[in-house]
Amino acid sequence: MQPAASHSDAEEETLRRLYVYNSGFLTQTRIKRILQLAGWSVSLGRPSEGGWVGVWGGAPSAERGLTVAHGQDAQVLRVEDAFLRSLFPGRVRKEPPLGLVLDKTGLHFDASHPSDLETLLTNDPLDDTALLNTARDLMARYCRSRLSKYSAYDPDLAVPEPGYVLVIDQAEGDASVLASVSGPDMAHARFAEMLYYAQIEHTSARILIRSHPETTAGKRTGHFNKEQAQGRISFVDGDFAPMDLLEGAIAVYTLSSQMGFEAILAGHRPRVFGMPFYAGWGLTEDEHQLIRRQRKLTRAQLFAGAMMHYPVWYDPYHDRLCDLERVMTTLESTQRAAIEDRQGWVGRNIRLWKRPHMQAMFGGQKPMRFGPRRPTDTAKKMVWGATAEDDEVIAEDGFIRSHGLGAELVPPLSLVLDDVGIYFDPTRPSKLEHLIAQSITLPDDALARANRIIQRVVRENVTKYATGAPEISLKRDHTRPVILVPGQVEDDASIILGSPEIKTNAALLQRVRDVNAEAQIVYKPHPDVVAGLRPGTVSNAKQWADQIVTDTPMASLLTEVDAIWTMTSLTGFEALLREVPVTTVGLPFYAGWGLTTDLCPTPTRRGQIVTLEMLAYAALIAYPRYFDPVTQQACPIEIALDRLSAGNIPTPHRLRLLAKAQGILASYAWLWRR
Repeated sequence: MQPAASHSDAEEETLRRLYVYNSGFLTQTRIKRILQLAGWSVSLGRPSEGGWVGVWGGAPSAERGLTVAHGQDAQVLRVEDAFLRSLFPGRVRKEPPLGLVLDKTGLHFDASHPSDLETLLTNDPLDDTALLNTARDLMARYCRSRLSKYSAYDPDLAVPEPGYVLVIDQAEGDASVLASVSGPDMAHARFAEMLYYAQIEHTSARILIRSHPETTAGKRTGHFNKEQAQGRISFVDGDFAPMDLLEGAIAVYTLSSQMGFEAILAGHRPRVFGMPFYAGWGLTEDEHQLIRRQRKLTRAQLFAGAMMHYPVWYDPYHDRLCDLERVMTTLESTQRAAIEDRQGWVGRNIRLWKRPHMQAMFGGQKPMRFGPRRPTDTAKKMVWGATAEDDEVIAEDGFIRSHGLGAELVPPLSLVLDDVGIYFDPTRPSKLEHLIAQSITLPDDALARANRIIQRVVRENVTKYATGAPEISLKRDHTRPVILVPGQVEDDASIILGSPEIKTNAALLQRVRDVNAEAQIVYKPHPDVVAGLRPGTVSNAKQWADQIVTDTPMASLLTEVDAIWTMTSLTGFEALLREVPVTTVGLPFYAGWGLTTDLCPTPTRRGQIVTLEMLAYAALIAYPRYFDPVTQQACPIEIALDRLSAGNIPTPHRLRLLAKAQGILASYAWLWRR
């Protein structure tokens, strides 16, 4: 599902007509849309003199457009996929691209003529400090996130033992290959020459041949065959991340593959037997020289030119052009979903109303099933809640969830999957604990991103449910400190498992009053308790609390108080984000890291002292998965915040009706238990 796109007649008039003779420009909606956003109106017909003809790279169909352009004395716009395209090749999954390169002078992979990219790398100063710093950060993130032109991979594959020479094959008949040789017959000879040099220049090393993803998928043939896998030569089969293979290599050989460019990013100086866009700038060992390319570039300059300046990048969530960082963030999210969902899921203990949403969120690779697992099933097992078998992954709501309560059947924007434990159970480790502990090694750009998220959460008044009246009318005595006590659902697993001493809201209020006799105590009952959906009512709360607030949004309330006391409430984490001091009497996930005053002994495994940015990165970026209800695909936290801010989150009407029925039943069930 794509966001609706529309243009006024005036906007259409400002677009340049681009005449095309390849049906893909008309039938592939994403390509047509990116061109439109970049200022081109795809059209049929014949251009006038000086007009524009669009052709797809060096594909055979391009000849039709070139012939028309030559006959009409028209200009040519060459269109190609950008260097970060998608999770899978277009021939494999029909997945639309996240960017295009639009070149008015040539083809970036054909050095027989200059291209816009070559001109940019030759003439642009590429010396802006901010640009190069950003390039270095994004380049490191590109490698760290295992991104590539096609970014899906299988992390469970055993990476070959390091110390090998990596020889990169390419698809037979590929335009970038043909541009580097004098004819199709020469391509096999050139690849054979490359393999020969790899052997004689590394006489004792293992040699691994890496096939093109389309060759691995059976869509196209390569230039090497299994007969060449003899002695110390072998193929590296499987969906490996290119970066994993590059990290273990001692040398890299390529004709013109984009993996040669990625080898540069990984710190290699690849041996190049063609003349791709990244050759000739002093970063490669070139078999052939191009006299036009005399400039010496740094890796950051090459990356800035080729990845940040040259392509046109697309944001599918907002249907607009964007920068490289947004595309990388998009791919990180969809890549994670593809990896985690590749085996499929079987769900247990998942309520009926949740199943359509779970299917949308986790069934992108294989349909999710609900119920018992079959004996021969290879799907992973998912269970909702704290009780799980050894081979089950626990699913739970994330920390930025929705506009509205889960008990009201509002679908979540985020869910967490924990294959170690679960974040609210401190009696055992959890994936979130591991992520927080590992956060001390986060690079500066990751911490900067976490800081931006914190600022947005605070500025936009985001909490887990983002509910309540917009205004606050808190009565306070400015001579007394104000302590907020957030109520909780008393049968919640986080209290049962994580608050060994105090387990009721009444006991918490009494403890806070006993320790803070002079303070002004504000008590906010949990929304589910106020709604009558869950247990936790305190009939005599005024005995300890000076004020009880119910419909005040938590984000507004946190700006008015001096401190928080809590058992295990997420409000404590939300308070930390706003730099409000927090005292815990239980063991929430954010306790024990040096950011809270903890009255309950914390596990020794939480020994590291972390910063707020480290905690936020682990809890808000690395741990949850986010789902965009508009485009119906995985998304980064930034998009979830955009949706919350705009309020355009559709909730099916049938769920609202079911929520009312569930609330009535829950009330009767609670009365029965009492």
